[in-house]
Amino acid sequence: MAIDQRNLQVLANFCAAAADAMAFTLMRTAHSAFVKETEDFSCQIVTAEGMAFASPRSFGAPWYSGIDYGPLLRLIDHYDEGDVCVTNDPYSGYVATHTPDLHIWKPVFHEGRIACFVVGHIHNTDVGGAVPASLSRSLTEIEQEGIRIPPVKLVEKGVLNTFVTRVIRTNVRMPEQNWGDINAQLASVAIGERKIHEIIRRFGFETFVAGTQQILDYAEAQARAVLRRVPDGDYFFADYADEDSPGGRPCRVALTLRVRGDEVVLDYTGSDPQLTSALNMPTGGRERHPLVMVGLTYVLFTLDNSILLNAGTLRAARAILPEGSIVNAAPGAAVGMRSLTCAMTQIVTIGAFGLALPELMPACAPGGNAIMNIKTTGRTGRAVMASIGPVGGGGGGTPFCDGSDGAGGTTGFLRNTPIEISEAEVPVLFRRYGLERDTGGPGRWRGGLSAVMEFTVSAPETIVTARNRNRSLMPSWGVRGGAAGTVSHFVRNPGGARESELANADVVHCDPGDVIRVVGPGAGGWGDPFTRPPALVAADVRRGAVSVAKAADDYGVVIRDGIVDDGATAERRARPRPAAGGHFTYGAERIAFERVWTPDRYADLTAFLATVPVGWRFFLKHRVFAAVEAAGPDAALAPILDGLRSRFGL
Repeated sequence: MAIDQRNLQVLANFCAAAADAMAFTLMRTAHSAFVKETEDFSCQIVTAEGMAFASPRSFGAPWYSGIDYGPLLRLIDHYDEGDVCVTNDPYSGYVATHTPDLHIWKPVFHEGRIACFVVGHIHNTDVGGAVPASLSRSLTEIEQEGIRIPPVKLVEKGVLNTFVTRVIRTNVRMPEQNWGDINAQLASVAIGERKIHEIIRRFGFETFVAGTQQILDYAEAQARAVLRRVPDGDYFFADYADEDSPGGRPCRVALTLRVRGDEVVLDYTGSDPQLTSALNMPTGGRERHPLVMVGLTYVLFTLDNSILLNAGTLRAARAILPEGSIVNAAPGAAVGMRSLTCAMTQIVTIGAFGLALPELMPACAPGGNAIMNIKTTGRTGRAVMASIGPVGGGGGGTPFCDGSDGAGGTTGFLRNTPIEISEAEVPVLFRRYGLERDTGGPGRWRGGLSAVMEFTVSAPETIVTARNRNRSLMPSWGVRGGAAGTVSHFVRNPGGARESELANADVVHCDPGDVIRVVGPGAGGWGDPFTRPPALVAADVRRGAVSVAKAADDYGVVIRDGIVDDGATAERRARPRPAAGGHFTYGAERIAFERVWTPDRYADLTAFLATVPVGWRFFLKHRVFAAVEAAGPDAALAPILDGLRSRFGL
């Protein structure tokens, strides 16, 4: 039964409001700071087949607006009224994407028929495993990443399965916190169920079910209209996480964006092989898996912020995800740090669209937020395990304004935790939490500043984890003459005799009195910084975003006693400067790396690795890199590959 456009919009608004109510309930009743403050959770309403058609409009993580729960829903053989199911296993239906993400789903019945499901996830601060907070890039198999719960009924016909709850509570470090968050999830889906019944009473069952399909169809039509504005073509872009393992090699995510009319293909061929570290993504090769489609969602919404975001939005796209690669890991691989790699897929998507629409896309946001967690002991001996918030960079400069400071771009949905709450929950003393000067990439429109956090540990045997640290080697790129942002830093005891740079370490053991300082990476700038109006540079100096020295060096603006010296500025800006080198501006580290590892050389490496078993690929990648370093940057790759085939009988 079709409904007219006006009533369809009314229905869509009612459904979005129901998702809002789910999210608000979850946020207000959760126990952990990471849910109630940082808002790392999602809520959706999905069709009986599993396609998401409504999400919260201003709460939680936006990554899952286009999610398909279908493969997960089908792993339960029968649903009854009052059931609530749960899983956190990344390889069961490929919906949960690492073990801390606990997904629940509840069928909504009307007169014996399933109208839809209300679903959602939270990121648990800890689900057991080898390290506090459960995640580290050093882990090599999923069994180290905490308890895995296969799809099971947590509540059956309204009765709680106490065996499942005992298993969960027995295997995590902070059982009361986890159980409190699960109760918040149960409250969330209960509210969602109630709201859906109200909507059905208003519209009728048949109209509701038909309307949800039309909502998906409408989002698809909107997305196709946006894509028709993108010139047809093939657009290649690649970027790198700092390392593919602790102290390892750069980790490449490559994308060829193919635009044909109102359809796009995101081909990730050329991305690194599956790793023996935790940066792998468990997508199951699903061509519209949300982890590899988030960047496309961001681009579509950037080009038309009236677009509905749901599973229909993604129908015009599909992804090619090579099996045994970092974007499609085989079952058993560690996947806890998949969010860092997911951020890189978003960045390469925006980079590829930047080639297609050079006047519309922003510069690079870092995508390397460090999620800071602490396991320690309070003065009374009480165990403490808590998140104290993300520390990352801002948004990339855009064609019409500066990037947002402190948070923005691909991970802008993560809220900060106020230090008053963190100090009340965790025995640490904050020394600084704010914005770091001179970190945003210079440009006509400046890249966003990075955040800085510094605190003192007060108890022995304290373990600090900094999940997703990145951009300590290769900074965020600028565009159209804008400069790259600054790299990130992670330091223990800064400025003292015991100072140590921790680089991309993500698990650090601390003693009482140790000081931890984290500075996020800065975002890239957009446009020639020497065209930035001097008044804007002076305003940046006054508010502490840019130093006087950097104003002169990076922007050609001379400031004396807080006032722009017009004559000196004109003279400095008239001096000859090196010509801009193409659409993107990379840091020196990436430029040097790509002199050796050119696209052609990477293509040869990718073709070679595709011929060997998955378990060999990471090992052989490192052997090839070591051989190239030993032979010199101009060494031919073919003899190196032939030698490895012969040596290992491949």
